[in-house]
Amino acid sequence: MECKGIIVPILTPMNADESINYGELKNQINRMIDAGIHGIFFFGTNGEAYILTPEEKRKILEAGLEAVDHRVPVYAGTGCVGTKDTIEMSKAAESLGADVLSIISPYFAAVGQDELYTHYKRVAESVKTPIVVYNIPARTGVNIAPATIEKLSHIDNIVGVKDSSGNFDNMLQYIEAVKYRKDFSVLSGNDSLILWCLLAGGKGSIAGCANVCPHNMAGIYESFMKGEMEQAKIYQN
Repeated sequence: MECKGIIVPILTPMNADESINYGELKNQINRMIDAGIHGIFFFGTNGEAYILTPEEKRKILEAGLEAVDHRVPVYAGTGCVGTKDTIEMSKAAESLGADVLSIISPYFAAVGQDELYTHYKRVAESVKTPIVVYNIPARTGVNIAPATIEKLSHIDNIVGVKDSSGNFDNMLQYIEAVKYRKDFSVLSGNDSLILWCLLAGGKGSIAGCANVCPHNMAGIYESFMKGEMEQAKIYQN
């Protein structure tokens, strides 16, 4: 599948005792879809994936998939510190029915570009579900180089990259590196760069601000696709 449009990394609503508020999760999913969002992404940075247990993630994804009910694609963040744990989480999300896996690069321990490639290759070989690589160097301590993204793009079920570096030149290099593959999506992880990503040949955004103003964020993409550039700029600004 082609990853495109505005995908919301949905918040994980919690009760005062930090248990999951499933009723509010369903409310927010419906609110996002009604506002025109093009995908729901569970367990992103905004979804506090780093503090949820594997069992909580399983239950949230089950409830989320039921609430979405195939209206838009469901993305599941399955990246962990190590390759083994990432494979286990990815298989679990795949078995539950996630449409796309978003996998953050390994973090805490320093890794090189060859190690990043090997990590993603092994994960991709363990599942059939499409994978979006997640680059967020401010949180992981490593930037996935454009050359590494180009190399990874030759793996069939690696279908995109979310760039949250905030470095537009890095994003442009990603777009240039994968332009040979029309079904590979470069997605902006920086909400202020969505329109510029689209203009450069990217496919959309995983946009945290969509939790607050989903209609506005979806409007950037919809207006762009209709060729209504002035309206797209209004939504972007």
